[in-house]
Amino acid sequence: MRFRHTAGCDFAEMESVLARLLDVMLIALGAAVASLLFKSGTVHSILEGAFVTLDMALAIVLLPLFGIYGSWRGRSTWRLVFSVTFGWIAVQLCGLAIMFLLHRTASVSRLWCVSWTVMTAAGVVASRLLVHRVLGHIRRAGRNLRRVAVVGAGAHRDRVIRNIESSPDVGFRAVATLNTRQGSEPDFPGLPSFSCLREYAAYVRREQIEEVWLALSMSEEDTVLKVLNEFNGDLVNLRFIPDVRSVAMFDRNVVDLIGAPAINLMASPMSSYALVQKAIFDRLFAAIALIALAPVMLSIALVIKATSKGPVLFTQQRKGADGRVFRIYKFRSMRVHKQQPGVLCQATRGDPRITRVGAFLRRTSLDELPQFLNVLRGEMSVVGPRPHAIEHDDQYRSVVDGYIHRYRVKPGITGWAQVNGFRGETDRIEKMQGRVEHDLYYLKNWSFWLDMRIVVATVLKGLVHRNAY
Repeated sequence: MRFRHTAGCDFAEMESVLARLLDVMLIALGAAVASLLFKSGTVHSILEGAFVTLDMALAIVLLPLFGIYGSWRGRSTWRLVFSVTFGWIAVQLCGLAIMFLLHRTASVSRLWCVSWTVMTAAGVVASRLLVHRVLGHIRRAGRNLRRVAVVGAGAHRDRVIRNIESSPDVGFRAVATLNTRQGSEPDFPGLPSFSCLREYAAYVRREQIEEVWLALSMSEEDTVLKVLNEFNGDLVNLRFIPDVRSVAMFDRNVVDLIGAPAINLMASPMSSYALVQKAIFDRLFAAIALIALAPVMLSIALVIKATSKGPVLFTQQRKGADGRVFRIYKFRSMRVHKQQPGVLCQATRGDPRITRVGAFLRRTSLDELPQFLNVLRGEMSVVGPRPHAIEHDDQYRSVVDGYIHRYRVKPGITGWAQVNGFRGETDRIEKMQGRVEHDLYYLKNWSFWLDMRIVVATVLKGLVHRNAY
């Protein structure tokens, strides 16, 4: 069952980017207003301008560490206000520390600095409250909602559903329940209720419900595992909201959803900050690569056109982040041939369909260069799990453990699996299983430096490989 793509992920990413830009602009605006109120000399103005620029750079690096750019849907607005305020104070203290080390604090107007700090703090707090107020109005009007199907029974389940219903501005709506104690506990009035897990899962898939919340006690491990196994092949967010009234503290992976602690069981493995950082790197790298490689790509295009009939580029449908389908670009390496719908014949060693030029392109991976266009369009990343043909997705998602979770992030031109030798034809399940295991390792251990390591490894040893044919 495929889930139709919704705008939720794109909206969240855009909201995070805009929040970062707004914070940086408010820092500059606060400094400008303070300067108008407390004018200083030209020398001081130049020094204060450098101080402001330093703080803007520090804000880009430090503010994400306070978790203020992640999703706050259903979480405490006041906690966000405190996090934003303390984050800005930390930025200002770091800026002052650097100015002190450079022996420049004596030249900075103290009145201007204090005024700037207070005005910026007021500005970032006011902007957050305004955004949440606007989003609350939108959600109360029935837009920007995430539908929730709840698993559980009894008072704890009822409490979770009532929390959702009593907080319409946070953006959740309960739409169904799975009663885990059918017969002994009444169903929640007004919501479709199921007693069979398979029927419940079929309803979730059919209605394309985005969230499944498990409102269960800590002792109901068997039920948790059954639900996990049932939805293991679906891109639905599973969240465990245990009945933990007697427990005082949780680790940092637990989030607060409308007053109840929730543990993410299946969700995106990368934070909003990581996704933005990766997106910025991808666009910059792709733009530079396309400019630098333009002569090479033009030469390849001319050679392909001169040596065989057909288009220069080959396109094929692939799945991207969250299962979105896009068209991937490659230089054509095979002769034009008819392909049976729904049947994919992988290239094999000595495949007669491959042209002489195409064999060289495939062996050196130069046929992949047009995918920088996909990166620039936001459909792919420079580094990530390699996208497979949709026919392979349908074939392997039910037989290879964890296969579907490769699509929690954008696919890449190169990846951890590729630099570790998992390239070329996947004619055995074991090969695909090994590739997926490496992809999942990458998702669990992602860092910017791991991406850099993969890029360097691809250039040094990954361009030519015995499995590339």
